[in-house]
Amino acid sequence: MNSPLKRVAVACFLMFGLLMANVTYLGAVKAEDLRTDSRNVRSFYARYSVDRGWITSDNGKVVLAKSVDTGDTKFRFDRKYPEGKAFAHVVGYFAPESSSGIEGAEGRYLDGSHPDLVVRRAIDLISGKPHKGANVDLTLNAKAQKVAYKDLANTGKRGAVVALDPKTGAVLTMVSVPSYDPNPLAVANKDSVNKAYNKLDADKTNKPLLNRAIGLTYAPGSTFKTVTSAAFLMDDRSRDVNTMVNAPDALPLPGTNISLPNYHGESCGGRATLLAAYTISCNTPFADVAMEMGYDKLKEQAEKFGIGTPLSIPLSVTKSDIGKDDGKAALAMTAIGQRDNQMTPLQMAMVAAGIANRGTVMKPYLVNKITGPDGGEIDTTSPEEMSEAVTPEVAAQLTTMMINVVRNGTGRAAALPNTTVAGKTGTAETAPGKPSHAWFISFAPAEDPKVAVAVFVESGSAGNDATGGAIAAPIAHDVMQAVLGQ
Repeated sequence: MNSPLKRVAVACFLMFGLLMANVTYLGAVKAEDLRTDSRNVRSFYARYSVDRGWITSDNGKVVLAKSVDTGDTKFRFDRKYPEGKAFAHVVGYFAPESSSGIEGAEGRYLDGSHPDLVVRRAIDLISGKPHKGANVDLTLNAKAQKVAYKDLANTGKRGAVVALDPKTGAVLTMVSVPSYDPNPLAVANKDSVNKAYNKLDADKTNKPLLNRAIGLTYAPGSTFKTVTSAAFLMDDRSRDVNTMVNAPDALPLPGTNISLPNYHGESCGGRATLLAAYTISCNTPFADVAMEMGYDKLKEQAEKFGIGTPLSIPLSVTKSDIGKDDGKAALAMTAIGQRDNQMTPLQMAMVAAGIANRGTVMKPYLVNKITGPDGGEIDTTSPEEMSEAVTPEVAAQLTTMMINVVRNGTGRAAALPNTTVAGKTGTAETAPGKPSHAWFISFAPAEDPKVAVAVFVESGSAGNDATGGAIAAPIAHDVMQAVLGQ
């Protein structure tokens, strides 16, 4: 071979090597980026070629998301959400370039790409049928979900409702208001979807895309006195609901020149039983006992209820936190659910559920089961214990206190006919001169609990003098009634 031919051969080998390297780079390194690139029209069409699995509740009886065959060669399947706004934050949306809620969290099952569905994919490939995903059934109680949404949305409130099965941790209700219609976000038109999304995202007052049940934390107010009471009773097992506690009209805060008053400056008589102080929601006794116990004991008790634990249900949950140790004055405020004490509505539902379940907190979950396209069961969630927050004896004491709140205290609006309801109100200050948050946590029937609820109504959305007893407790009443079938 003469010199020119050698040079040509070497050049060919080099170009071939570079070509192979480029193909390998594109296939192994850049493949995912190219597949998801918004300019990749083929990927865009492929996204809608899958007969995406349905999302249901009530053991498949209520359809929350479904795929509709359009017959179009480009965009074969449309995604529809028959129940719209009431379920939007849980179900989420399936958009041209993104997804949210269960649509995102369980996306690999829904689009059939999960390893559990490899045989099904092979069958679809051989038969030439459209690729079909698995169905996801949620734990939600559709009736209670709609009641909770109606109670919040129809009165113009901003807030959230979470209901749990105390014995399993199954999420029976998860509503966030204001909500949105997911249908405009699921059309196969990027410009249309972007316009709809940007309009929702631009609403910084109502924040309709925010899942207030798990996506943000809020001061829990007096509902947190339940955790403080649990710490007090667990710290000394000789204590009970009749233990006397200091209940001054105003409690001097160490290291400051201010005193902590009771709500609206009310008097709690100087001394009171724990039961009486909890029933009328005095501030000073709970601040006083917390300062006596110390930060570490309150934090330890909070952690036993799951506060501070990362959660995926499978939606990601923002961590709740009582704040850092900033001295006794700060601890006094923390003990009554103020200052840096910040909870999600889900977390406060877990507190109620833990007490209802004789002290054992169950891990919350949203997915009941996953079934294949042929109806065969792929996976079912098994209830899982998360922690023992308090002993059964202390849980019984706390239950007695919560029952008294509904019978004789600030939570009367949650009472149900022929059913014993346990509950606690909360009115959390937000900022000087601004309206308070309104809270209510509860469970029923107290003797054999079937449902635990947390209701949160955001500051300013229910009037300037909203209280948990007046605003949140009636919503809890309706949700518990719906779950119990009354």
